[in-house]
Amino acid sequence: MDKQTMVTREQALPGREEKMPVPRSHAVLGHPMEAPWPAHTDVAVFGLGCFWGAERKFWELPGVYSTAVGYIGGFTQNPTYEEVCSGMTGHNEVVKVVFNPEVIDYWQLLQVFWESHDPTQGMRQGNDRGTQYRSGIYFKDDLQQSVARRSLEEYQGSLTKAGHGKITTEIKKLKRFFYAEEYHQQYLHKNPNGYCGLGGLGVSFE
Repeated sequence: MDKQTMVTREQALPGREEKMPVPRSHAVLGHPMEAPWPAHTDVAVFGLGCFWGAERKFWELPGVYSTAVGYIGGFTQNPTYEEVCSGMTGHNEVVKVVFNPEVIDYWQLLQVFWESHDPTQGMRQGNDRGTQYRSGIYFKDDLQQSVARRSLEEYQGSLTKAGHGKITTEIKKLKRFFYAEEYHQQYLHKNPNGYCGLGGLGVSFE
């Protein structure tokens, strides 16, 4: 099957009941990686290609309390990395960002999102090809949805002026987030020379 074509629910792998074990604390920030989160924090979820580099982009930001990588947007329950890479789950590789809005707001996270990858490539990101590398914003409420859509419109204008094509980013309601395997969490901290194919278009998000 073409890994750049979305599977249907009927085609997708079934998955399993067992949840993926989650580390107790973030390897860089030292905070928990699962809810409950502190009352002053909020949550955002983004897909921008290989989640190793994507996660590092966000954990380095001031005001970010915790991050985690995982899978979202498909059909397979509690998928493994190998299953996601097969193209038979429909899931996207994403990063969950827990942040303090008094230090860094959702709009600023969107700036990092847009500037850190090429959102015009459809089901790939650079040499990484497959549905799990698609660009996506997964909103938790109407406010995030509105802000995300406005940010897309504004960045499309900047990209068009710079001679780039149409944004293919999906903006969808945040549904169940499945944690990735422990070795993927904070991967580039544990493996400083690890692969990171993340790269933007060099167009600023105003």
